[in-house]
Amino acid sequence: MRIDKFLNSVNLTKRRSIAEDMLANKVVFLNDIAVKKAKEVKIGDTIKLQYLEYDEVYKILQIPKTKSTPKSAQGEYVCQIK
Repeated sequence: MRIDKFLNSVNLTKRRSIAEDMLANKVVFLNDIAVKKAKEVKIGDTIKLQYLEYDEVYKILQIPKTKSTPKSAQGEYVCQIK
């Protein structure tokens, strides 16, 4: 699954356009490398989102089969790393 679709599908961003904007501004890193929106994600990869005042790092546990998942199921797909 493409990283822009993944970010939106597991509710790390509210809309896919926000994910695409973050990727265009190079604030999303996959395994510590800034990536473009077409980059494929795999189980075990780490995603780092850089915000102005803090960073959030997630490990991919599972790839969703559907376009959207409930926010309550987010823990099945990613876990936050401190």
